[in-house]
Amino acid sequence: MSGVRLPMNISVLGAGSWGTTLAVLLAGKGHDVRLWAHRPEFARALEAERENMRYLKGVVFPPSLHAVENLCEAVRWAGMVVTAVPSQALRETALCFSDLPLKGKIIVNVAKGIELQSGKRMSEVLLEVLPRLPAGKIAALYGPSHAEEVAKGQPTTVVAASSSKETAVKVQEVFHTGAFRVYVNTDIVGVEIAGSVKNIIAIAAGISDGLGYGDNAKAAIITRGLAEISRLCEKLGADPKTMSGLSGIGDLVVTCLSRHSRNRYVGEQIGKGRRLDEVVGEMNMIAEGVMTSKAVIELSRKHGVDMPITQAVYDMLFEDKPAQQAILELMTREPKQEHY
Repeated sequence: MSGVRLPMNISVLGAGSWGTTLAVLLAGKGHDVRLWAHRPEFARALEAERENMRYLKGVVFPPSLHAVENLCEAVRWAGMVVTAVPSQALRETALCFSDLPLKGKIIVNVAKGIELQSGKRMSEVLLEVLPRLPAGKIAALYGPSHAEEVAKGQPTTVVAASSSKETAVKVQEVFHTGAFRVYVNTDIVGVEIAGSVKNIIAIAAGISDGLGYGDNAKAAIITRGLAEISRLCEKLGADPKTMSGLSGIGDLVVTCLSRHSRNRYVGEQIGKGRRLDEVVGEMNMIAEGVMTSKAVIELSRKHGVDMPITQAVYDMLFEDKPAQQAILELMTREPKQEHY
C-alpha cells in the first residue's frame, strides 16, 4: 500500500478496551497517537502507568502514544480522528468539538450502535453534529474484532466503509498491518446497520446459552438473525452483498459465539433469570446491544420490517417477559417460507 505518509497525527477519542487497542496498534505502526479519556484523572493515570490497567491490562503503550485530557486540542492536532466512545455518547462527544475547523480531517467511527433518541446510524449522527464535514470524510471501521485478541496481535480482519472509496482506502492504509487486515467497502449503510444489529442477535444467542439450549438453537438464532438484519438493511437501501461480509455474517458469528462478547454475556445472564439492571450494573464495559435494541425496534416499526428475534430480546430486556415464554412464542409463530 502507498499514499499514507508516516508518521500521521491520529487522535483516538475513548479509552475503553477497543479505543486503547486501536491506539496501541496505530502507534505501533509509527503514527503519532493521542488517546483521549473522558475523565481527566483517568487520562493522567494512563499516561503515568503507560498502559490501561482498567480495560486492557498488560498491553504497554508504544513511545508515540500519549494519553491526553483536552478533547478539543486532541481533535485540532490530528489529521485523523477515531471516535471510540460508546454509541449513545457519540453525539455529546462530537458536539464538544463541532466548532473546530475540520477541513481535511477524516473521522473514523468504531462504535457499533444506533442512536436511541433519533434512530440514526453513527455516521448520520456525526453528519448532523458536524455539518461542515463532508459525508465522504466519515468512515466506519467494523468487523469481527475483539479487543482482547487484536491487542495480542492475533489475526483479525475488518472492513473500512465510507461513501467515498478514497476515504475508505486511506483508512485501510492507515490501519492495515500483517495481523490486522482491512478491506474496503463503500456501503456504509449496510456496514453500520449490520455491525450494530448483530449485537441484539448476540444477546439472543446468550439467552439461549443461559437457558441451556444447544448448538441447534444457536445456529437457528444466528441464521434467522441474519435474515432480520438483511431485511432491515434492504429496506434502508444497503447492498445485500454486505450481509455476507465481515460486518455482516463475520461480526454476527463472532459476537454470538465468543467468550469475549459482552452482549452474549448479558443475554446469558438474562437466560439464567437475572435482571438487566443487575447484570449491566456489575459490568465495567458497555454492551451496546441493550440500548440498540430499543432503537432498532423503533426502526423496524417505522419501516415495517419483521424482526421477531429483536422483538423477543426487547421484550425480555425491557418488558420483563420470561425467557422461556419469549422462546415459546418465537417457536410457535405462524410457519413461513425461509426467504420472505
